[in-house]
Amino acid sequence: MMFASDNASGAHPAVLEALVVANAGAAMPYGNDAATARVEDMIREIFEAPRARVLLVATGTAANAITLAGLCPPWSAIYCHDIAHIEIDECNAPEFYTGGAKLAHVAGDHAMMGPDALEARLAISGPGVVHMAQPGAVSITQATERGAVYPVEAIARLAAIANAHGLPVHMDGTRLANALAATGASPAEMTHRAGVDVLCLGATKAGVMAAEAIVLFEPEARPNLAWELELRRKRGGHLFSKMRFVAAQLEAWLSDGLWLELAAHANAMASRLHDGLAGLGLVADTPPGANLMYLHLPGPTHAALQAAGAVYYTHDRPFGAVEARLVTSWSTTPAEVETFLATCHTAAA
Repeated sequence: MMFASDNASGAHPAVLEALVVANAGAAMPYGNDAATARVEDMIREIFEAPRARVLLVATGTAANAITLAGLCPPWSAIYCHDIAHIEIDECNAPEFYTGGAKLAHVAGDHAMMGPDALEARLAISGPGVVHMAQPGAVSITQATERGAVYPVEAIARLAAIANAHGLPVHMDGTRLANALAATGASPAEMTHRAGVDVLCLGATKAGVMAAEAIVLFEPEARPNLAWELELRRKRGGHLFSKMRFVAAQLEAWLSDGLWLELAAHANAMASRLHDGLAGLGLVADTPPGANLMYLHLPGPTHAALQAAGAVYYTHDRPFGAVEARLVTSWSTTPAEVETFLATCHTAAA
């Protein structure tokens, strides 16, 4: 019963097979290979963005930090939720890569920035005031660190506010596939058509070994940014000499809609878990959406789950209770979910 993280899941067999195929023969290094060219074209086609510039890296932290460094100078502020992934899970990598830009918090339910809160934050941002950090970018985590999914309309509203203040919009799409599977929106609708300027497309949590993509949708709008991102990728140690192995993973993952199929399975397992727990009176803090949820477990239930071998992250709560984070993945089985629920039921009884 592995519910600690979707990072704990292995790579999908199709991805591993693609790596074996990519290993045959020789190929030009540093992204000048056929596999990298194919996957860049594939991403442009899937996102209906023929002019997009695509850069491959190996980790989501690198993708986010390199992108934000290209968008924001050291004296700027990056507006995000206070439990956005870039705030709580990247060891100050955005601040490090930008050379000092700060993360400015915007409140909202279920780790989603509220549009009114963003307006209020930007109203006191101080553009042109030498004593204050200058507005740099707005960053959206999709899906959020609480498992909520921004509807397309919410993204568009936040982007409209950002654009009104002259700010670019960055999307941390570590679980974008889960958000797409949950809403039925197209990749284009949830990103550049809603006003997202740069996407960090996450795949590592969703079935690959180590591969992510930075997607700059309209490079003409910021003519120097694509080249700067290339330089920052190299300087940051993510221009792989054997880039074909990164590309091969993404190509297999994106082919024939596999990425959305895997995300839909993870979501379905989370929904099954969510509904089963609710039937036992254990209600998650976030409505079902993506593949992640938080809920409070009574002490005896937590102890029974631990004894049965269930793995998940916790935070202590009063009276022996814990707040549990439960995450499903592409490889979560119905049997794991049912065993978890049966253990909870037995403990409650």
